[in-house]
Amino acid sequence: MPRHLFLRPWPLPWLVAAWLALCPWQAIAADLIAGPDGQPMSLQQALTAARDGDVIGLLPGEYRGQVALIQHKQLTLRGLGKRPVFVADGKIAEGKAILVIRDGDITIENIEFRGARASDANGAGIRFEKGRLTVRRSAFFDNENGILTANDGAAEMTIEDSEFGQAPQVVGGLHHLLYVGRIARVTITGSRFHQGFEGHLIKSRARETRIAYNLIHDGPNGRASYQVDIPNGGIATLIGNVIGQGGMAENPVVVAYGAEGRAWDRNVLALSHNTFINRRWLPAWFLRVWRDRLPEATEVRAVNNLSVGPGIFTLGVAGEFSGNFPALGSSLIGADTLAFELARDSIWVGRGADPRHIGGQDLSPRAEFAFPIGTRALAPLTRWSPGAFQR
Repeated sequence: MPRHLFLRPWPLPWLVAAWLALCPWQAIAADLIAGPDGQPMSLQQALTAARDGDVIGLLPGEYRGQVALIQHKQLTLRGLGKRPVFVADGKIAEGKAILVIRDGDITIENIEFRGARASDANGAGIRFEKGRLTVRRSAFFDNENGILTANDGAAEMTIEDSEFGQAPQVVGGLHHLLYVGRIARVTITGSRFHQGFEGHLIKSRARETRIAYNLIHDGPNGRASYQVDIPNGGIATLIGNVIGQGGMAENPVVVAYGAEGRAWDRNVLALSHNTFINRRWLPAWFLRVWRDRLPEATEVRAVNNLSVGPGIFTLGVAGEFSGNFPALGSSLIGADTLAFELARDSIWVGRGADPRHIGGQDLSPRAEFAFPIGTRALAPLTRWSPGAFQR
């Protein structure tokens, strides 16, 4: 029988008991429940009591300075109701993060992380070292790194329906919203990245990087460098994303591949149905590949991408290209309101190539980003438009 909190003999303050009575389905979803004021227990007490496979439910509120190390083989931390907020408040676990995940199969759901600072300027909302990490419906704001991983070659991370933003405005800090080390695989879907500062919105050194159906758009006040940086090559697939830089961007390059040389034996970059946005008056370099730093066998494929605003897409990039078009901002419904769909009367509607057989890959979109967070599934298509949206 699950060890649900409401079956335990501990006395509950009447407010917590009333909350559980109003939300019984959420109580059933947790084996242990912690609260921001330590009632019915603190996060650290819950971690100490938890067994492998347990779910720790977190009541709404601010968990100030409650940092922790997770060493379980399998564990879920789940925010209950309104998303609880972990505020570093000058504290940091092991000098690394609000939560340090040592190993195991760990899931983080519906939790917000704010204000991580460390002495080495690499403080993170989550520091992921080994194992498998899944992050769902969570948020990371004002951290030196939203999530920072170690370089374990067997580690895997999945991020779904989450938000990363508000990098600290520290000149020379190079803080990234998401920094993935040399792990085996990272998958990012249905998530939003915005308001960078000098660092990158997404930086991944993983052997396999899959970024699909996200809004990676710095916004009018964002000052990120690259929007997506894949510095060591590997197998990288970007499908159905809006990837845009604002008018204050620090660098003309939007997507960078191979800038720091190869780390992996196989190197394949595939871009399909992305909408690239440049809000600067200077031209953007929507895709830059450092061929001279990568093996000759490196493959680059791009199909049905839409580049909006001044800039270049394929210049200096050798590979397989089809259905990629430049467009004016007026081709979209309303970029200023984050409506990046093609206008119905756009000349580009239905002009895309068949993306199902590109270099032996099926690069057709199966979903779209759904504002503010998440995805919506697409019905099977028989014709395609360039860009991230097919409606």
